[in-house]
Amino acid sequence: MSEKKRILVCGGAGFIGSNFANFHKNDYDVIALDNLFLGDPRNLDEGVNFIEGDACKTEDLDKVGSVDYILNLAGTSSQPMFNGDGLVSGYVNSVESFMRVLEWGQKNDVKKVLYASTSSLYANNPLPLIETQEVIPPNHYAVTKMLYEGASRCFNAVHPEMEIIGFRFMSIYGPNEEAKGEFANLISQFVWDIARGLRPMIYGDGSQTRDFTNVLDVVQAVTLAMESKSHLGANVFNIGTGNSVSLNEITDAIYKAFGKENDAEHIENPIKESYIQDQYADITKIQDALNFAPGVKLEDGIKQQVENLRIERIRHSSSDLMRGMK
Repeated sequence: MSEKKRILVCGGAGFIGSNFANFHKNDYDVIALDNLFLGDPRNLDEGVNFIEGDACKTEDLDKVGSVDYILNLAGTSSQPMFNGDGLVSGYVNSVESFMRVLEWGQKNDVKKVLYASTSSLYANNPLPLIETQEVIPPNHYAVTKMLYEGASRCFNAVHPEMEIIGFRFMSIYGPNEEAKGEFANLISQFVWDIARGLRPMIYGDGSQTRDFTNVLDVVQAVTLAMESKSHLGANVFNIGTGNSVSLNEITDAIYKAFGKENDAEHIENPIKESYIQDQYADITKIQDALNFAPGVKLEDGIKQQVENLRIERIRHSSSDLMRGMK
C-alpha cells in the first residue's frame, strides 16, 4: 500500500482550515498548525495531527516534517482586525507568515501551496465579479491579499515547479466559526444572536447582498485544485455560488429555521468608507478549469447552523460590541 500524501494546513484549527482538515483526515496525513488566535483545537476531529505553532516562525514549520501540499490560511483574516492598534501587526502577521510559508515550501520540495485571497479585492466593481477585472484594494486587509497574489506570481516565475494557487473567497459561512467571534460571517453571528435571545443587527435597510457560500463548497474547490493533474501555476480562482442574497432574505431564512418571526434590528451603517454594497462571483473560470459545482443549498446550510449550535464556544460577536457602543 502506498504511503499517504501529507498536507500541512496553516491556520488548521480555525474555521476553514478545520473543515478542510477534517474532510481529508482519512485519505491524507493531515497536520494542522495553528497559533490559536482564531482557532480552537476542539474543531479538529480525531485523526488530524495538531501542532500549536506560528506560520511566521520557520522553527515551527520545521516541526511538521516533509509535506506534499500546503493550504495557507494563516494571517489576519478580516479588515476589522487592522483597526486601531492592529494596523502594523496585521500587516506583519499576514505578510511574514505568507512569505515564510512560500520560502519553506520551496526549500522542502512542496508540490503545491494553496492560499486564501479575498473577494474584498473587488470592492464595488461591476457585477458579477470576475478574475479579469481590475482590482483596487479598498482596505488594508485587501492590500495584504493583493500582495499575496503578486508575490505568488513572482515566486512561481522563479520556482515554477511549485504551484501557488489563490482563491478569492466570497462570503463563507459554516461550522467551526465560534472562535472567530466578532470576525465570523454574518450568518453565524445572526444565528448566535437569535439563539441567545438577541435581535440581529443589520446595517441600513438590509438590501445589501452577498454571495453566501458554504465552507464545504470551499473545501471541495480547494481539493479539486490540490488534486488536479493540470499545472495551475500561480492561478487565482473565485470561490462562490454565482448568486447573491440580501441580508433581509438571510434573516428571513434564519428566523424560519428557528420557527420564529423575523425581528431583526436595523441600525445606521457605522462603516463610512469602502462599504461593499453588493457581491456575487462569476465562477466560470473554476468551473471550466476544475469542474467545480457548488453543492450546499443555502437553506440547508442555515438549517445545519441552527441545528448544531455550540453556544458555550462563542467568543464575543460583533453585535455584542455594537451594543456596548450604543
